[in-house]
Amino acid sequence: MQVKLTLTACLLLFATLAFANWPLDSLLDQLCLDIEKKGAYDLQKERALQAKKQMLRIPNLQPEQEYLFNKELVEAYKKYTIDSAVFYAKQNLRLAVAAGRPDWLYETRLSLSLLYSTAGMYIEAEAILNSISKGKLPEHLLPLYYDAFRHFYRYYAQISGREEPLAQSAVYRDFLKEMLDKNSLQYKIVYAEQVIFQNSIAFSVAQAPRDLDAVEALLLTLFGTLSPDHRDYALTAFMLGNLYAIRQQPELQQQYLALSALADIRNSVKDNASLHALALALYKSDDLGRAHRFMQSAISDMEFCNVRFRVTDLSAAHTIISSAYMEKELHRRGALQRYLLVISLLSVVLLVVIVYVVRQVYRVLRIRRKLYDANVTMRQMNHSMLCANDELQKLNARLQEANRVKEEYIAQFFDMCSAYIDKWEDYRKTLNKKAISKRYEDLAGMLRSNTIADEERKKLYDTFDSVFLHLYPTFVEAFNALLAPEKQVLPKPGDMLNTELRIFALIRLGISDSIKIAGFLRYSSSTVYNYRTQIRNKAISRDDFEQEVMKIGSLQGKK
Repeated sequence: MQVKLTLTACLLLFATLAFANWPLDSLLDQLCLDIEKKGAYDLQKERALQAKKQMLRIPNLQPEQEYLFNKELVEAYKKYTIDSAVFYAKQNLRLAVAAGRPDWLYETRLSLSLLYSTAGMYIEAEAILNSISKGKLPEHLLPLYYDAFRHFYRYYAQISGREEPLAQSAVYRDFLKEMLDKNSLQYKIVYAEQVIFQNSIAFSVAQAPRDLDAVEALLLTLFGTLSPDHRDYALTAFMLGNLYAIRQQPELQQQYLALSALADIRNSVKDNASLHALALALYKSDDLGRAHRFMQSAISDMEFCNVRFRVTDLSAAHTIISSAYMEKELHRRGALQRYLLVISLLSVVLLVVIVYVVRQVYRVLRIRRKLYDANVTMRQMNHSMLCANDELQKLNARLQEANRVKEEYIAQFFDMCSAYIDKWEDYRKTLNKKAISKRYEDLAGMLRSNTIADEERKKLYDTFDSVFLHLYPTFVEAFNALLAPEKQVLPKPGDMLNTELRIFALIRLGISDSIKIAGFLRYSSSTVYNYRTQIRNKAISRDDFEQEVMKIGSLQGKK
């Protein structure tokens, strides 16, 4: 348990030292977050208090030990819950009487008077203080005596609104200073408190500030040396906040008041003034939201701790801040209602625009659908046109090829016709000469001879082969590429085509009728049919063999 508490204190130290350099807005935001976590900090406080209470349950405690444990509990409770602190102070009163220790009795009664003053029980506190004779007090208790009177008059002045108790409090503060070591922390705090108080009065009557620079340096030095869990850390930061309020430096005032409030919350100090002072400072800065929130937290702490002397100040400040906050909230709500009205109108307009846009979108979608359908139709038509164009190109290629063949054969036809006319004219002259010279036997022999017909037929085939291979120079190679490798058809050496090649050459030229082919080649139609069948049986693909032959040398076949 002790290790956990030490670790928690170290974490608080590092966190609070880091907060000292934060921007003011971030510091105030963190304070808001810590207010929400007060329950967790209070739970840590309760655990620490329970650990101290466990010490009282140790068997066979000596009175001195029990007195010290109770005194520690009074110190732990006096800024947390006054009633519990009063309880343990009364326990020490009982021990002091039982042990016959007047020094315990004086010390405890002075501590009890301080608790009564804080709780607003001024009659009881005054009764205790008046019952104590200063001359009978041990010297080491005199600072506590003066401090008890100082707080009594100070708290009484706050709740009564009178100035005379403040003067009395100042007198006892001077007595206290005289008793303290000038190098002690308590003396420095009391001195700084005195200068700040005097300057706050002087400032109100437009007098020149006194010793503020020295006090500022003193407090800043103390603030830098004290750890956040030290009981005087929050007080030092609070006094720095008051000092900067006198100097009219609101940002520094709020910063140090926020640091003081953070330390109080994290140490579960319920008797605090920093949160109240910060709320008032924020109210003056028109930060009503935070001011109202911090004032609510300060009132909650006051009620928890039962610190009655702050009731008047807190109630008045709470009324002012709450009124201003409510007024601002009303204005904000009015503005919010106007904004909601404008937003509602804009929403209606937006809804109309959305409906219009949706309708336009559907319209555009319908148009796009129609355009898509039209595009698909156009693509189909374009595809059909491309196919038709392809067919036209093929047909044009065939026509070009036919024209080329026609032109070639027409030229050869005229050459052959002219040659035949010349030959038959020479033959006629020869026959005429034979007849005139009455060489009838020679004439009859020439008429019976087939030599001329055979020669002319051979010349016709040679001319055909030459013209055909001129038109289709790769015919023989392309034709054999359609046959099985072991069944190639090749012309004899010196010949251009043989009978099989000549039959399919005529087929390539478009003469597919076997009768016409037989008439040209002087064969029977059955012979031509047999040749065609034999060659088709040698083909790699019999079914489309003649169709592939038709493509040899054509533009279609070259694609």
